[in-house]
Amino acid sequence: MTAGVLAGRRPGAPGGRLRWVVQDALTMTGRNLIHYVRIPGSLFFSGIQPIMFVLLFRYVFGGAIKLHGGSYANYLIPGIFVQTVTFGAVATSIGLAEDLQKGLVERFRALPMARSALLAGRTLADLVRNVFVVVLITGVGYAVGFRVQTNAGAFIAGLLLILLFAFALSWGFAVIGLSAPDSETAQVMSFPILFPLTFASSAFVPVQDMPGWLQGFAAHQPISVEVGMARSLMLGGPTASDLWQALAWSFGLLLVLVPLAVSRFRHRTT
Repeated sequence: MTAGVLAGRRPGAPGGRLRWVVQDALTMTGRNLIHYVRIPGSLFFSGIQPIMFVLLFRYVFGGAIKLHGGSYANYLIPGIFVQTVTFGAVATSIGLAEDLQKGLVERFRALPMARSALLAGRTLADLVRNVFVVVLITGVGYAVGFRVQTNAGAFIAGLLLILLFAFALSWGFAVIGLSAPDSETAQVMSFPILFPLTFASSAFVPVQDMPGWLQGFAAHQPISVEVGMARSLMLGGPTASDLWQALAWSFGLLLVLVPLAVSRFRHRTT
């Protein structure tokens, strides 16, 4: 870089620090998105897994799950949205662990770039991937009988809040990726967290049909809160409580997990 460019990137330059961080974060986001384009198999499997869940629960388990009114397709798809982006957060832990394992992080550190851009670029790229998957599941949902019962604005608002929750989760799984010695271990460390949260929730079955000892956890854990918010906005019903709880979980997780991930990244790369 020329001296003039570097001067504009110095933290002391007016607005230079923020502009520097944003530009580097966007550069790293582009780098991670190019990875998906060059290895389309990873994007393909990101889409095929939720499609399999939709078909499995809609046509195999759906007949055995009793609802108190309404179609199971309408009940299922909001849960699939949340389950899909939750599982997609694992990509953040695997991607960071892989970059560390290959020594790419050490190479990036030798460049005049903001350290935080590595984490921001990874989480933002995974957010863009989640947008693609959510659009895909919307189409699949309509094919199996899902119909929005409110309006387009409420439906889009529900999707945006789900994506915000996914972004918050990505920072948590970034901590896992930075703590694992390799990408395989990062994946193994992630699923014991994902499975209890996802399947012990209201995503696929009503909480009241679960054993009594499980209902308290299932009703108040973040996945159930997000699913309840999505159903309220997409299918109708009281929304205020579900909306505020979902926002509280998303912003609460961001407040806790972003500093934790940054701290772990500094410790790992020192």
